[in-house]
Amino acid sequence: MTFAGSPDRVESRLVPEAGFELDTFAISGFPRKPSLELVRALARAVKAPSACRAILRRRRPDVVLGGGGYVAGPMVLAARLSGIPAALTEADAHLGLANRLAAPFASKLFLAYDIEGRTGGKVEVVGRPIPTAHLGASRADARARFGIAADAPVVAVFGALAGATSLNEMAVGAWGDEGPTVLHVSGERDHASLSARVHRPDYLLMPHTDHFGDVLASADVAVSRAGGTVWELAAAGTPSILVPYPHATADHQPLNARHFERGGGAIVVPNAEIASVPALVSSLLGDPARLAAMRTAMLGMARVDAADRIAEGVIALARS
Repeated sequence: MTFAGSPDRVESRLVPEAGFELDTFAISGFPRKPSLELVRALARAVKAPSACRAILRRRRPDVVLGGGGYVAGPMVLAARLSGIPAALTEADAHLGLANRLAAPFASKLFLAYDIEGRTGGKVEVVGRPIPTAHLGASRADARARFGIAADAPVVAVFGALAGATSLNEMAVGAWGDEGPTVLHVSGERDHASLSARVHRPDYLLMPHTDHFGDVLASADVAVSRAGGTVWELAAAGTPSILVPYPHATADHQPLNARHFERGGGAIVVPNAEIASVPALVSSLLGDPARLAAMRTAMLGMARVDAADRIAEGVIALARS
């Protein structure tokens, strides 16, 4: 198995670190407004399928799997032109532009959520793959790792990989001096400025963590954005307050969040109303029965076998 992607994105670091080979080609997303960069992005998009076909000729794969986003589109098109079967994955409750363009060239489409208008034999709703390292943590062991008492009320806060400024500011402002135990994964960008405002030992502020599964298992309630992490919250059975990122492409995060709210495991709070979150957290921590019901609901919506189902589908496609 090899990977392909952009030399300017995170895969250029993560894939080699994981021990896999990476082929790169020039590609970038399209700016939403007319600009010189849009012209450059269009030029890269026109050239990308040829670069991808060169990679496929060299690697000679049996099947191609597109992970969504603008990197996947040219490779799936190149696979179709090269007679190689291809599959796509969509992680959100809205089919992104690149996947909408690439879907006609794919033999299989794996969705995280039911998406209106996307049905048929090549569509399968599987959930979103979850890192195995984030699964199966026990509450007792997780709390022991962070030095948290077994009976302490715990709130976990986290946003995107780089952090979420509004969530970060809300959490430190609400609980930096007093309140429940907090496990706060802030991202690198805001960590230094936030750390000076935390004044108690049971507010654990981290720029990142290699033990995210333990963060989820430790928490009585989580406050999070509504990207891919929602599936990890479900797998851990963590009752959640979801604050969708308001500028997400095609507003997909509210769609993701509402799925878990409808199922009873989460409460959705618009970013404009983020000041209401601390009171909502206090209300939930004071209502063990509601937290237990939300925990059961989250576990009921979890799709911990998503990665296996995609892998089996891709293998079957290669054999066909």
